[in-house]
Amino acid sequence: MIVLRPFGIIFVAPTTWSTKIMSENLETCVDPYLASFGESFAVANYKAATIKSYRSIIRKLGQVMDAEGIEPSALTLNQAERLGRMVPRKHGQTVCPHNLARRFAGHLIDIGVAQPVPLTEARIARAALLANFETYLVKQRGLSQRTIYHTLRFADRFLDHRFGETMVDPGRLRPADAIGFIEHVLAGARRDKTIATHVRIFLQYLFGCGATATNLALSVPKTAKRWGARLPRHLSPDGVEAVLASVRDNQRHGARDYAMLLLMARLGLRAAEVIAIQLDDIDWRAGELLVRGKGKLHDRLPITVEVGDALSRYLREERGPATCRTMFVTHRAPHRPFKDGQIVNAILKDALKATGQKPVTPYVGSHLLRHSLATRLVNTGASLDEVGDVLRHRSRSSTMIYARLDIDGLRSIAQPWPAAGGAQ
Repeated sequence: MIVLRPFGIIFVAPTTWSTKIMSENLETCVDPYLASFGESFAVANYKAATIKSYRSIIRKLGQVMDAEGIEPSALTLNQAERLGRMVPRKHGQTVCPHNLARRFAGHLIDIGVAQPVPLTEARIARAALLANFETYLVKQRGLSQRTIYHTLRFADRFLDHRFGETMVDPGRLRPADAIGFIEHVLAGARRDKTIATHVRIFLQYLFGCGATATNLALSVPKTAKRWGARLPRHLSPDGVEAVLASVRDNQRHGARDYAMLLLMARLGLRAAEVIAIQLDDIDWRAGELLVRGKGKLHDRLPITVEVGDALSRYLREERGPATCRTMFVTHRAPHRPFKDGQIVNAILKDALKATGQKPVTPYVGSHLLRHSLATRLVNTGASLDEVGDVLRHRSRSSTMIYARLDIDGLRSIAQPWPAAGGAQ
């Protein structure tokens, strides 16, 4: 195929773009929309150099569209992804052309140039079911936004696994469908220990609203919990300090990562509590931090000088402009809040690798620092009640896992082992 342009000729192989010649000087069908597309990134605080590179990629997409005979008004999200995969990706380029192409197609829809693909009746019915389910989670269950997000995501995946693009019919669901979906997810590379809980909540809702004749949630087994099977995973005090030092020296986002880990290592915050901190949650004069804990419970904790210095350094040197009031945001534009605590797990895993420390388990969780704080408190003579107060446990049973760390205390209550003949 040969496409003529005022400034040159593009030779296009019928089925591949590996042999094409792309020039920045060629006019394309997307040129009239590049300015507004770039502006959508500028208002989100993207750097000028990044916007320029994005415009260059979209111009190459425009050349592919010209060769394929696709006008911007007819571009769909799926077409954009397919055509975007034909755009060569430069070495070291962080953005995937097909992802940027989908975003450009969405921009064309937003400004009225292209029309969204009409939803099928099956998609409309599924969206209505999930919307009602979300209302139930908010008003009747009172779950946090983070939990609601994950529960809805798994509910949608479950429906997609069972019904695909066909009409959703909850009355046709069987116990084997739920078990099969859970096994399918757990067979993947990334295992989610909470999937059974999410599916069970969805099935309970379907039964409660009359969509299913039986409560299928009863057929979903609960995740096994082996309380006391092993000591709490933790690092030594020197190991914790090594981790903190390694992230503090990162030139790109060391101040942010250091402040996040320090909150867990010194105050015992959970990952979800760290990413939920708002700028208004800190009372600098009183030296207090409002912690948005589990179950929508709020606590106020004193901020040490060390933690206060780390937070102020991050705000001064790294946070930059952001449209939200969340304390910790992404390093790259548009500087949004994190969806969940996985960012903390990734930071901690990289820090362990940098310091040469072998993770206690293959999965590195953010509770490692929380457990390390509790372990240090127990080893320095703190009582379990004091540990529970620091960790803000609502139940003493949650703190009992640290009792096995107090070796001297356990030795004092150990009963002598009976010997043969009645001697002790």
